[in-house]
Amino acid sequence: MTQLSPANAELLRQAFLQCRDMEGTLSEQLEAYAAAGREIFPAYGEAVDRLVARIHENGGGDSAPRPGEPMPPFMLPDDTGKLVTLNSLIAKGAVAVMFFRGHWCPYCRLNVRAVIQSMDRIKAMGAQVVAIMPEMQEYAERFKAESGAPFPVLTDLDNGYALSLNLAIWLGTEIQDLLSHQNLSGFHGNDGWVLPIPATFVVGRDGVVKARFVDPDFRKRMEIDDLLAALRSASKER
Repeated sequence: MTQLSPANAELLRQAFLQCRDMEGTLSEQLEAYAAAGREIFPAYGEAVDRLVARIHENGGGDSAPRPGEPMPPFMLPDDTGKLVTLNSLIAKGAVAVMFFRGHWCPYCRLNVRAVIQSMDRIKAMGAQVVAIMPEMQEYAERFKAESGAPFPVLTDLDNGYALSLNLAIWLGTEIQDLLSHQNLSGFHGNDGWVLPIPATFVVGRDGVVKARFVDPDFRKRMEIDDLLAALRSASKER
């Protein structure tokens, strides 16, 4: 199995910085990084394609809450250990519930940066964002600090909430070998190698899903304009 060499790891880091700082939409940044990744570390790109095909075949994410359906409640600890509930969030306004793979994931880092750049507009419409990830508090805290996220980052340990939404996936041995340079067991506090499908649910004050983005291909995320439009629409409802 091809492993990521230190030289290629540095090339990926440089590619990430270039994509992060490029002009363009979030989708364009993600696509540029994915293309660079295929060139620098082709074995991983090919393995991800096979993983995505397997998840599609198994219907991963298909039964997650759809627009018009209630968003199942949660009570999860934030990066300080304080418990945060969905009900406490929607009492203040519409909320984007966003699932991320982890602080180490470059696609998640691009995604969260784009969201942060739009926070003034999100706050102006009385809406909120909450991030959910399967990492222990220490790494949720790191994700929040490194990104500068001005919203809660919650720990869904062992992917309990993601599992209830049909969003949790086992990565498989091929991806496990290719990601051996990442200490996922240490980040998660278990050896399961299970991650959530990155997903975004826009939930209104009535607890009903107004819009969603669920794609087993973690290289794709809800475009920021779509997120803003969904939050704006949800914020107008009473």
